[in-house]
Formats: sequence, C-alpha cells, structure tokens
Amino acid sequence: MRKLKVEDAVGQTLCHDMTGINEHGVKGVMFKRGHIIIEADIPRLLNIGKNHIFVWEPDADEVHEDDAALALADAVCGDNLSYDKKPSEGKIQLNSAIDGVFCLNREALKKINSVPDYTVACLPNFTKVTKTQKLCGLRIVPLVTKRNNVEDAVQIARENFPVFTVLPYKPLKCGVIITGSEVYYGRIQDKFEPIMQKKLQEFGARLLGFTKCPDDLDMLLEAVKSFRNQGAELIFLTGGMSVDPDDLTPTAIRQSGADVISQGVPIQPGNMLTMAYLEETMLIGVPGASMHFKTTSLDVFLPRIFAGLKITKEEIAGYGEGGLCMGCTECRYPICYFGRNT
Repeated sequence: MRKLKVEDAVGQTLCHDMTGINEHGVKGVMFKRGHIIIEADIPRLLNIGKNHIFVWEPDADEVHEDDAALALADAVCGDNLSYDKKPSEGKIQLNSAIDGVFCLNREALKKINSVPDYTVACLPNFTKVTKTQKLCGLRIVPLVTKRNNVEDAVQIARENFPVFTVLPYKPLKCGVIITGSEVYYGRIQDKFEPIMQKKLQEFGARLLGFTKCPDDLDMLLEAVKSFRNQGAELIFLTGGMSVDPDDLTPTAIRQSGADVISQGVPIQPGNMLTMAYLEETMLIGVPGASMHFKTTSLDVFLPRIFAGLKITKEEIAGYGEGGLCMGCTECRYPICYFGRNT
C-alpha cells in the first residue's frame, strides 16, 4: 500500500472503508471502498481525522481484507447459514437461516485463528439459535494479508468442513409419564404436564400423550412399553427422581433395558437429570427442579436432543464448569454462560 496525504489524493480510489462520526453523533462508514476521491472530500476526510489515505498497489502476494474475509466465509459455512457478500470494513457476519442448534468444529476454529491476521469470533458450541440470529463475525486485522495466509485458512476450513453449521429441530414423537402416587390418586395437582407441554411445543414435538402412574414399577415399565409401541422416539418420566426409596423412576429406566448414560449431571438446578437410550428411544428422567425453575439441566440438553445429536457419557463431566445457574432475577438463558460445555 502507498500512503498519500489527502490533499494529494484527488482522483485516487479508496481501497478500504473509512468510518467517522456523522453530524448526528453516530459512528459509521463515511466513504466506501472503491470511492474516487474528489476535491470536496478533502475537508470531510480531515474532519474525521484522516490526514492520509492508502492507495492500492497491486501485488500478487497480497489479498485485500474484504476478499480475505469472503474467501474464508465461503469455506467455513455449512448448512443453514447465510452472510452478506458485501463486507463492511473487512468484516463479515454469519447468520442463522433457521431456528436450530449452532454447531462448530472447535479444533478447526482454533487452527484458523492461529493463521496470521485472521480473527474469527462465534457463539459457543451447541447454542440454541433463532432464524436471522448473528452467529459469527470474521475478518483479518490489517488492511491486507499475504495470499498464503488466505490459502492456509481456507484449506483448514475445507479439510474440516463444515466448521459452522446449524441443525434444525426434528419433530420427534414424544410421550410423557407423570410419576407419583400423590398425583395418580389425586392428592395433589399435577404441575408437570403444562410445563412439559410448553417445552415440547417449542421444538415442534409430536406429542403422543401424557400417562399418569403411581410409584409402581410394573406400571411404569408398562407405560414405557406402551409409548414405545406407539413409535415414541423420546419418553420423559417426570417425578420420582430423588433418593427416597419410594421414588422408582431411575429404577424403571434401568429395568426397561436401557443403557443409562447419566443418573445425575453436574448442573444446578437439575442435578438429578437421568438420560438413557433404549435402542432408538431416548428415556429422560426429569428432575423436580423443572417445576420450580425456568431453566434447568433439561433445557441445556433438549435443543441438542431435538437436533438429533446424541449425548455421550464422556462429555457430561465437562458441564461442571459453567453448570451453576446464578438464578438471575430476569432469566436471559441462553444468552449467558449456563450450560456451556467448553
């Protein structure tokens, strides 16, 4: 790049966006890349603190910030992402094209951010996102970068494709078993049904129905069998999750023949969450905390489950860091650290 005083730059073409504070006190782009400087621009440039401009001198070994960003954006995007193909100040924003779960290749992201000049910042892995939501911002730091940097970053992305993707929710067939003799015999009012109905509707679940059972192992196992016969892909068992000997939900899940991947998770509220797989059907023991708190461990895993991602035993221990909810007066989850498995 060749540096020129603005007074000597009339007729030259700007090779990058220039920002400044406008008459309304708002910072924004005052001159776009490609603008040809005229005499009347000189005082405006000086007023925004630009005493010099850079003039592009073509060099086969250099790539402009806009082009470097576009090359990588095209390489990192998997399904259901979109971006504006006209960068602003060399920056590109990636957005979600659907409601779903944002997934990323963490190792690939680290490698890309190790390439000189590139910076890529995004949401945490497995974040629940909505259509048009901002997911990622990428750019190079200087105005230009060496061509081999662009080639290295793009190669990393292509070898690890997709670096970023958004998975849609699947309309899973779901059954809910409300457990507890006190509810079954009408001694107390059930509070779980409306809570579960609301949570499942959010993901477009195909609800097969609700079945109430007392603390009776045989009846619980029969209810599980009944929902499986109806094609249930996901069965929730609410209540009966404590260590009290009368609480049989974890026992029923085990005796169903399911492979239990967790009986308890390092997340509060919702420590007692139990998850298991019975062939292709997932069984979830819902902790009582879900009745009393807006956001619990259940809400951490539901988006992933409805996106078709399998939960493994190995990863659950990693949820301890960030697994403590602060109980904010106004819950802003998922726009917080809670449930981030980093």
